[in-house]
Amino acid sequence: MKNLSILFLVFLITIQVEAQTTHKRALKLMGSRFDITVVAKDTTQANSYIDLAVSEIARIEKLISSWDPKSQTSEINKNAGVKPVIVDEELFDLIQRAQSISKLTDGAFDISYASMDRIWKFDGSMKQMPSEEHIKVSVKKVGYDNIILDPSQSSVFLRKKGMKIGFGAIGKGYAADKAKSLLIKKGVVSGIINASGDMNTWGRQVNGDEWKVAITNPLDKNKAFALLPITNGAVVTSGNYEKQVLFNGKRYTHIIDPRTGYPSSGIISVTVFAPKAELADALATSVFVMGKDVGLNRINQLPNIECIIIDENGNLFTSNNIEINKI
Repeated sequence: MKNLSILFLVFLITIQVEAQTTHKRALKLMGSRFDITVVAKDTTQANSYIDLAVSEIARIEKLISSWDPKSQTSEINKNAGVKPVIVDEELFDLIQRAQSISKLTDGAFDISYASMDRIWKFDGSMKQMPSEEHIKVSVKKVGYDNIILDPSQSSVFLRKKGMKIGFGAIGKGYAADKAKSLLIKKGVVSGIINASGDMNTWGRQVNGDEWKVAITNPLDKNKAFALLPITNGAVVTSGNYEKQVLFNGKRYTHIIDPRTGYPSSGIISVTVFAPKAELADALATSVFVMGKDVGLNRINQLPNIECIIIDENGNLFTSNNIEINKI
């Protein structure tokens, strides 16, 4: 009788698992495309979960947007060189983590990049390179060490007038992390938050298989180098092969080194695997700036972080602890 009860329980669990189906919605949030996928028992439940994720992402955007004049981020920027601004603990902690990544990457990642003068154009209008002097002046107000944080007051002060911070290289990843965390708390057993290449997953597909991410060849988008499994973590792929200019035979891309004002070169795609999308997002940008050799060396020093780089010739390079089974 006991064995029959156990079998019956297993049968019930199997039925419940099989009843789960995958539901997906694509929409525009934070100025970008988001694809939200959840595993749920029916469409009604799935839509309620996705609506929760959308609300959370909208909340994050309202907090960190530098385009919204009413946001706390805009308030910090307006008071640059004037006075500290008291902010929510959530925003303070995000800025503090961003500064930690800046130190880790020797300034290759820097949220004060928003202070840069926009002297580089990647819309076809540039006919010649900016002068060395213009490039030097363009980053004069950039520098994460001029972001002064006071934990006792939860205040942020930008030391130089005209300084600005922005979360373009970390915000979508952070929003994906927060949406994932909320859905897990609400009982969603499995899903994906894909924020324009910032992908955060948990659980497994309905059939029990791991979620998989394709490493696409940027030189031929119809071909993929490999399919890699990802069960409970984040993967961010950044590419810079669409926004570029060519001067004197050298290719310059839209990802600019905040320390020098010069665009990155040599790499066209970076994929970073990490426990959080926020970190993967920031490191993907940093690797572009640091370059292949320095970037991989830095990634190899970090626990639970892996990286795949594709250079401008289509060659693939990986960090030490990642195995790729090519398609």
